[in-house]
Amino acid sequence: MNRRQFLFTSLSAPVALNTLASLRAQNQETWGGPVLDVHLHAGQNPERVFNHAEGSGETRAVLLPGRFEESAKAAIASHPGRFVRFASADVTKPDAVALLTKSLREGAIGIGEIKYHVALDGPEMRRVYDLAAEAKVPVTVHFQEIPHFDGEGMFNTGFPRLGDILKAYPRTTILGHADAFWANVSADVPKDIAYPGGRIKPGGLSDKWLAEFPNLYGDMSANSCNTALYRDPDFMRGFLDRHQDKLIFGSDCPCTDGHGTGVTAEFVPRTKGKCLARETLTLLKQLTTPEIFRKITWTNGVKLLKLSPA
Repeated sequence: MNRRQFLFTSLSAPVALNTLASLRAQNQETWGGPVLDVHLHAGQNPERVFNHAEGSGETRAVLLPGRFEESAKAAIASHPGRFVRFASADVTKPDAVALLTKSLREGAIGIGEIKYHVALDGPEMRRVYDLAAEAKVPVTVHFQEIPHFDGEGMFNTGFPRLGDILKAYPRTTILGHADAFWANVSADVPKDIAYPGGRIKPGGLSDKWLAEFPNLYGDMSANSCNTALYRDPDFMRGFLDRHQDKLIFGSDCPCTDGHGTGVTAEFVPRTKGKCLARETLTLLKQLTTPEIFRKITWTNGVKLLKLSPA
């Protein structure tokens, strides 16, 4: 089955649409409409992602499987209409493209999150960009230039060169995610702070590239995006307005229940004990109009991933 066929193979079409209609009505009260989370890690327990989606008021979520592809499949089967999944593989291994291709053929609708100790323009990632273009699916890339702790390392390095990749691979849609992507909404990027605060200086690379390249979207998940929204509300109102068609909500939230249980937030104390989905959705409601909020939390993702809009 390919990605252009109906995604929810575990149930009939009428049941899926009825389920989604019910979820939309449920979340009308929480967020004023349906919410798609484009960045939720599957983990070992399929029920955790369901509990997170229920607790945070998400209508659907894209599961990023990592090592837990079977768990992602189980969540999709157990909760019809609630989840879809991306494909994941260690891009440093010789069989990465074969594994990604197999997962896409089995129903994955995108690739990611790609988070490995490689250069964003190295041969490992170029193979991924080629596959994404061929399969006509987006790829979520974790860009990180500053380690959070000793021994962590960096991921998809060389962020200033991302513009060259976007130009060289116009048929590859990249969902920009993580520290470097969101720090670079500002032209002033510290070299020793993963989540910079304070006023944002206009002219940042992420801001520039979102406007310049049709194949770049912003994955609005994790502490990195939440911090960008929080640090300079005045700037981010304009940012959200001018890129309203290129931004997609995600949570990347580690909590177990959609209310912050289990969140230690050692790197961002402000979010300790809080659900990142709820925190970011609240900020988005404060910084945007209802029309833009709807685009970012639902319409843009549904359109990009070719999901049923029901």
